[in-house]
Amino acid sequence: MRMWTRRWGARKPAAAAVAVTLSAALLAGCASDARSGSERPDGKITVWTLENLPARMAAEKKNVARFEKRTGVDVELVGVDEGQLPQLIMSAAASGNLPDVIGALPLGQAWQMYGNGLLDTETPAAVVKELGEDTFNSNALKLTSDGPARLTVPSDAWVQLLVYRKDLLKKAGLAAPEDYGSTVKAAQKLDRGRMHGISLAADPSDVFTQQSFEYLALANDCQLTHKGKVTLDSPACRRTFATYDELAREHGAPGTQTVDTTRATYFAGRSPMMVWSSFLLDELSGQRADAVPSCPQCKKDKEFLARNSGITTAMKGPDGGKPVQFGEITSWAVTKTAETKASRSFVKYMLSDGYEDWFGMAPEGKIPVREGTSDDPRKYTRAWHSSPLGVEAKVRKPLDSIYPDELLDELSDGISVMRRWGFLQGEGALVGATNGELPVAKVLGSMTSGQTTPGEAAQQSQDEIDALRRSLR
Repeated sequence: MRMWTRRWGARKPAAAAVAVTLSAALLAGCASDARSGSERPDGKITVWTLENLPARMAAEKKNVARFEKRTGVDVELVGVDEGQLPQLIMSAAASGNLPDVIGALPLGQAWQMYGNGLLDTETPAAVVKELGEDTFNSNALKLTSDGPARLTVPSDAWVQLLVYRKDLLKKAGLAAPEDYGSTVKAAQKLDRGRMHGISLAADPSDVFTQQSFEYLALANDCQLTHKGKVTLDSPACRRTFATYDELAREHGAPGTQTVDTTRATYFAGRSPMMVWSSFLLDELSGQRADAVPSCPQCKKDKEFLARNSGITTAMKGPDGGKPVQFGEITSWAVTKTAETKASRSFVKYMLSDGYEDWFGMAPEGKIPVREGTSDDPRKYTRAWHSSPLGVEAKVRKPLDSIYPDELLDELSDGISVMRRWGFLQGEGALVGATNGELPVAKVLGSMTSGQTTPGEAAQQSQDEIDALRRSLR
C-alpha cells in the first residue's frame, strides 16, 4: 500500500463538500471552457501522476523522456498528491485546464470522474483493443468498465494481505489465519504479555482503516449496497463489525492504531498478525531505510521477518462463499478534453514498451494487470516476478530472490478474485464519496475505542452512507 504513506492508503480524506458538489461545478466549467482534444492537436500533453514520491518521479521522468524521444510528443509530467486530487480536478475543470492523462488513478476516483462526465471513454477502449483485450486480467477490465463503456486502461494493482508470524503460530499449534475463526483464535491465544494478538487499523481519519474493514467485510459477503439499497446493517455486516471490534479492541494494541503503528508493532515483534497491503513486501525484507523491522532477531538478520512471515491473500468469513481478495486497481485515465492522438500514444507506450519500468518502480505494490502480449501471454507477469525491489529500497534485490514463486503467483492470481464494494452494482460514485468522507472509518474509530457497540456501528454506518448516497443524486 504506498499504502498509505507511500501509495496504498495514506491518503488524506477529501473535503465532504467536494464529493457532494463536484458534478455541478465541474461540468459547468467544462461546458464553457473545455477544448476539444481532437480539434487542436499540438503534440503536447500534460500528465498528472499520483506516483509522486521523489524517487518514483525521477524514474517516471526517465521513462517519459524515452517516450518523448521516440514519438516527438512533449510531455509535462506533474506529480499530484492523491488526497488533493478531487479539489485539483474541480479547479482544473472549472477553468477548462484539465490534464490530458492521469496515471495511477484508483477505482473510486475514476468512477467519480466518469460520473461527472470528465473521462474520454473512447480512447481507453481503443488502447485496450490495440494491445489486445485478452492480454489484460479480465477482472481488472470488468472493474474499470461500466457495461460497454471503458472508463480507463487498467495498469496495475496492489492486494490486501493478512501477514502473520508462521513461526509463532506453528509453535502455538495454530492453523494459518485464512478465515474469521482461525484469525480470531490466533489473536486470542497469542495475545499475552507484551504481545498483542493482531495489528489492525482503527484510525478514524484514514482510508486505510476503511480498506482494512472492507477486506474482512467482503470475505463475509458484507456488501455496501444490494439492489439499490445500502446494506451495512445486514446480518453479515453486523458479524463483520463484531469480529473487527473483537480483533482490534480486545486483542489489538492500545490507542488508535494507524497505518504506521500497525506496521511498527508487527515489525517490532510485538504482534503475530497484521492487515496491510502488498506494498509491505519491500519493507518486510529489511531493504528500506524508512521502515526497518526492529524485532530482536531482526537486529542481526534483517530478512528474519520476511522468512518467518506467512501471507494470507483471499479471506473467508462464516457468511461468505469462496475466499475473496480485496485490493485496488490503478489505471491510466484520459480526460474528456485530452489531445487524443498523443494521449493514446502515451498510454499505449506505458502499457507496452514503458510498462516494465512503470511497475518496476514499486513492484511489490504494482502487480501488472496486463499479463503479457498476444505473442507472449506471460511476458509481464514473468518480468514482475524477477523485478528488483522498488526504487526506495537500499538494495534492489529481485522479488523472486526474497519471496517464493508460489507466493508471487498467489499475489498475481488474487487480482482475478478481487472484489470491491459498489462498483459492479453501479455505485462507483458513492464509493468515491465514502473514500472522501470516511463514514465507516469514523464509526470504526468510535467502536474500537468503546464508545459504540458493533450493532450501533453497523446502524450508524448504514445511516450515514444512506444519507451520503441521497446527497449524490
